[in-house]
Amino acid sequence: MLTRRLGATGLTVSRLALGTMAWGTRTSPEDARDLLTTFRAAGGTLVDTAHGYAGGLAEDLLGDFLEGPDRDEVVVVTKSGISRATGERVVDCSRRTMLHQLDLSLRRMRTDHVDVWLAHTWDPDTPLEETVGALVHAWQSGRARYVGVSNHVGWQAARTMSLLAEAGVPLAANSVEYSLVERRPERELVDAAAALGFGLLPWSPLGRGVLGGRYRGGIAADSRLASEEFSRFAGRHVGDHTRGVVEAVRTAAEGLGVPPAVVALAWVRDRPGVTAPVVGARTTGQLAALLQSEDVELPAQIVEALDEVSADHA
Repeated sequence: MLTRRLGATGLTVSRLALGTMAWGTRTSPEDARDLLTTFRAAGGTLVDTAHGYAGGLAEDLLGDFLEGPDRDEVVVVTKSGISRATGERVVDCSRRTMLHQLDLSLRRMRTDHVDVWLAHTWDPDTPLEETVGALVHAWQSGRARYVGVSNHVGWQAARTMSLLAEAGVPLAANSVEYSLVERRPERELVDAAAALGFGLLPWSPLGRGVLGGRYRGGIAADSRLASEEFSRFAGRHVGDHTRGVVEAVRTAAEGLGVPPAVVALAWVRDRPGVTAPVVGARTTGQLAALLQSEDVELPAQIVEALDEVSADHA
């Protein structure tokens, strides 16, 4: 697998990241181990997780799988600031909660540091200076080698970076939803990443599954849209408002002889500012299909056509 630098840092990572959001819930421990093994065998090094994924089970499993020398070969990204301890989504990026969750993450993964630590989302109820103070402390104490943010728009990332810079700490990354049916990062975030030097880590590069043609023929029983846990998450891009983009991706895929998901993934992977899209494959078969993207570079005519048909989503 080809590699890239994470933004303007010296950290080299694979240009695809393996996501773990469903580990411990819809993905069994056995399947999760197989996913990581397949990803690593393909040359993948970047693995994305979070304190709040599956109530901590995702990090626990990752800790099980990375015991031993393989830990040094994997770049682990985790996030703090969102939890679901009560069943409801709770955002809290206060210094106390951020550092408490980081310490829990390190214990779960049985490591003394995480490679990249992100504030999981913007918290309007916590002063940004306080959240940044937690990021700085983790960086200075060595518990996080690099720090960044997630789900921050351009001005939020820029303000965070300016506060980090006062402490001599770089903003390494911003993880945001970005796909052919979610192009809002292009409004200002892509330019901010280019100007300020942080890398973009797009999550849901397949439009929460819709760009892979998952829902063209209805709702499969094993799909996210059919699950109670992920139905609202998966349903956002399903409907007439995305149908034209889905069909355009399918047409391009037929012409190239690859699955539609590969076309969608290759498109976002090669957008300006992107370091590595985060793929949330649930089975090794799905992951193997997505790994075909390593051999695909979309022709300029196809990129232009996809840009045009998805322009309303920018």
